[in-house]
Amino acid sequence: MTDSAAQSAGLKIVADENIPALEEYFGDLGTLQRYHGRTLTRDQLIDADILLVRSVTQVNQSLLEGTRVRFVGSCTIGTDHLDTHWLERNDIFWSAAPGCNANSVVEYVFCTLAALAVDWRSRSFGIVGCGNVGGLLHKRLQALGISCAVYDPWLEDNPDASGLDQVLCQDIVCLHAPLVKGGSYPSFHMIGEEQLQRLRDDTVLISAGRGGVVDNRALLVEIQRGKRFTTVLDVWENEPDIDIDLLQAVDLGTPHIAGYSLDGKLAGTRMIREALCRQLGIAPLAVEDKSTGSIVEIVGDSAAELLLQMYDPREDDRRLRAAAAGTAPMQAAFDQLRKDYPERLEFSHYRTFIQVLEERQKQQLAVLGLACN
Repeated sequence: MTDSAAQSAGLKIVADENIPALEEYFGDLGTLQRYHGRTLTRDQLIDADILLVRSVTQVNQSLLEGTRVRFVGSCTIGTDHLDTHWLERNDIFWSAAPGCNANSVVEYVFCTLAALAVDWRSRSFGIVGCGNVGGLLHKRLQALGISCAVYDPWLEDNPDASGLDQVLCQDIVCLHAPLVKGGSYPSFHMIGEEQLQRLRDDTVLISAGRGGVVDNRALLVEIQRGKRFTTVLDVWENEPDIDIDLLQAVDLGTPHIAGYSLDGKLAGTRMIREALCRQLGIAPLAVEDKSTGSIVEIVGDSAAELLLQMYDPREDDRRLRAAAAGTAPMQAAFDQLRKDYPERLEFSHYRTFIQVLEERQKQQLAVLGLACN
């Protein structure tokens, strides 16, 4: 890599076409070439200096060996798609964007509960994985005085740690664990047949981390056997070729878009630009934050009504089911939904005018990041 802004000009940057604001954040450094992230090939990277991806690209030896790529940036939270050990052994600097869309995923959880007409304010929560997403959800729930049990053996010194069995006993179980296939605490298929059988019929299970944390086949079998717990899946095994039978069986299914707010995606792009600037030894780029702007005013008579005006996951569920019923292959349809995803703003962009809510409910919405009048 180069050491100055002058030397860095002329870099060739290959990027996933779904990364927003590429020109604004990287156009000054050289030429940009965009490709479908899931089908990116080594031949497309032979003379590239920088690779920018999202979570759908497996970045490993087979993709990069023999190329001149020396920086890999993933504009997403997770890193399970990056072979970080190989990258480091080959002196390829890499960076992810931890926490960039955590708020988006937390808001997805609350809007999902609103769509399901679940009175979450009187229920207990179990959280599996207390990193950027689960930790933020836990913080919000604590501020609301809601009972929580947290399971996260991957973090040290967790003061609220509970066993997995205790977490699965809660009313609402939220899965936000990273996908870990080795080590002392693998998360792959951590929620399998045995764990699913422990869920009560009145449990709400929300999976919005990594699809492989839940054994999808076991989940389908349990639902088909008559288990009546409520299931929300945003992430799936074998994406984008998801199990259509499982989609038809769950209560809400969305195409891995919980973290797809405009704010979250732009934050990921910005964080990777900042990491690249540090690596190049150049000053950060001053770019206008596109996620800020005018406040949208909404009016409602209930917290659920307000939440669903800001984001209604039932629309994403409808689009995914329609795509599954269409003539296009599921893989192509799933990715097209993500590529064409409509602009979604986070709660901070809204000013809510509440007509009949009690003061306590207004305070609860304020904890979620809503400006209430």
